[in-house]
Amino acid sequence: MAQVRAAITGVGGYVPPYILTNEELSKMVDTSDEWIMERIGIKERHILLEDGKATSDMATEAVNQLLEKTNTSPDEIDMLICGVVTPDMQFPATANIICDKVGIKNAFGYDLNAGCSSFLFSLVTASKFVESGSHRKVIVVGADKMSSIVDYNDRNTSPIFGDGAGAVLLEPYTDGNGLIDSIMHVDGSGRHHLHQVAGGSLKPATFETILKRQHFIYQEGQPVFKWAVSKMADVSVRMMERYNLTPETLKYLVPHQANMRIIEATAKRMGVGTDKVMMTIAKYGNTTSATIPLCLWEYEKELKPGDNIIIATFGAGFAWGSTYIKWAYDGSKYAK
Repeated sequence: MAQVRAAITGVGGYVPPYILTNEELSKMVDTSDEWIMERIGIKERHILLEDGKATSDMATEAVNQLLEKTNTSPDEIDMLICGVVTPDMQFPATANIICDKVGIKNAFGYDLNAGCSSFLFSLVTASKFVESGSHRKVIVVGADKMSSIVDYNDRNTSPIFGDGAGAVLLEPYTDGNGLIDSIMHVDGSGRHHLHQVAGGSLKPATFETILKRQHFIYQEGQPVFKWAVSKMADVSVRMMERYNLTPETLKYLVPHQANMRIIEATAKRMGVGTDKVMMTIAKYGNTTSATIPLCLWEYEKELKPGDNIIIATFGAGFAWGSTYIKWAYDGSKYAK
């Protein structure tokens, strides 16, 4: 009997229309286009400015697009997992809100937070439901409104993050394509270098935490950079070795879009040229949970059945991992 694998059968994406350029950002905080491009590699980022709009609204746009592209009814969906760092609210789960907004009534769902690795952790989790045979159509969303927790007085973090959402549909395949393997890790000692100080049960919101601006992203750049380069490269190289993949047989490396230097260092360690690296960082920035699906959305038209893809992520936690996927469909039919 052929092995059942969870295959991506469609990708949807969405970024808000407003674009915050480096030039405009330099009027808000002490920075410059040259400084940002040299250190991070980001030219612009999309920001959700509309009043009353949240992470779920961007995710809804991506999921509706995905359903339309794949000719899938909301009633056919068995499950929806949302990888997210900036949920609409503490509860209920943003996944539940997305289901309501897109008309998914016959599914269960929940949120998963692994920092910038949230989408990959969600994808691997969802794949197990498909592989087991219990679920046939599962949507995995990666979405974040990072502008809601960015301190635009902080020159070290404000240039990095943007808003966006991406979604994929997983279905069972028995032709050898789909999610082949994954290597996932966490190390909680890294939490001290990248976190949100206040807002959780450890330090609930008070007048004092607001005055101290403790509800924004706190990041120590150097430790995060060193860990990210080392860990993303380690698991990706291990995956290549495990399946005898070479730079020639690899179609694309899909790295988390945190920093251009991290991406380049990871690719170099793997022996992969930049022509085989998906990159959206210059125009979208770090959209956290959305970076991986937005990469797949941007490059979808170039993907063919059987293409070898390695996804590599690193995020707060620290949480990191690598997944090997054999692409399942001709993406050119969905060319934007």
